[in-house]
Amino acid sequence: MTEANLYATRFRKAYQLMEWKRYDAALEEAGALIRENPEDADAYALAGDIHLKTGRHDKALHWSGEALRRDPENQVAWFVRVSVYYETDNDKELDEALREAMRIDPYESHYLFLQANLSNKKGRFAEAKAHIGSALELQPENALYLAMLGYIEALLKNYGASKALGHEALRLEAESPHVYLYLAWAAGRRDDYAAQTEYLKSAIRLAPDNSQIRGEYLEALQKSYAFYRFFLYPAKLMKRWKPWQLLLVWVIAWIVFKPLVLVFIVLYIVSHWMTKLLVHVKVFGWTFRK
Repeated sequence: MTEANLYATRFRKAYQLMEWKRYDAALEEAGALIRENPEDADAYALAGDIHLKTGRHDKALHWSGEALRRDPENQVAWFVRVSVYYETDNDKELDEALREAMRIDPYESHYLFLQANLSNKKGRFAEAKAHIGSALELQPENALYLAMLGYIEALLKNYGASKALGHEALRLEAESPHVYLYLAWAAGRRDDYAAQTEYLKSAIRLAPDNSQIRGEYLEALQKSYAFYRFFLYPAKLMKRWKPWQLLLVWVIAWIVFKPLVLVFIVLYIVSHWMTKLLVHVKVFGWTFRK
């Protein structure tokens, strides 16, 4: 076997170890590749990718940066950086990195998925729909993209389309916790709290250690109580108002209906903690631990 073939074989071995989640062994291989060829940008990008998979975001940025120092258009390195910014909610850096990453690799559908997420955060739902639609043109049977489109349709109040997309996503992929998470968000926007809870149950079954999914599940259980939803309804309406409208309504309500506002706030606090207690007992029993 030639030296080049041996090097390529070790590269494949490192990626295989990463796929098997043997991250320490994969890092050892990546380190050996870097020592053997310290100017190979792909080896540094590989190290960054492994650190990304293990949630070591600072190290993932460091090694992807080393890759880009040697090859400014290394596709894996840009994918790692974009993923880190997304996972750490660094929207400013994500926006800038996405533009460069998409210039280098315009056919990477995951970038369009992330763009749709950014647009959703900014409340630009039609723009988000356009981005995820472009992603689906590249991967028309991607269940996660379909689930996200279903969520966006729910945000746009196209509830029939939202449900249909959810069914299609599950037909294609019924073992993805993230698909279930988007389906749960969509169901919540449709006020279908029973479906939301069931979707999150399935997500927890598939990813029991995911703290975000566990938190979403407990919150969904809390919202399943009608008397708690009653006190949430005004807040739901207020989200549609502009800041000056919200301030004006609160000032008027405080001046004219001050006793009622105080009673409402007290009842909201009571309902919040009461339902939180009920959910805790339902899920964990009467055991309370720090």
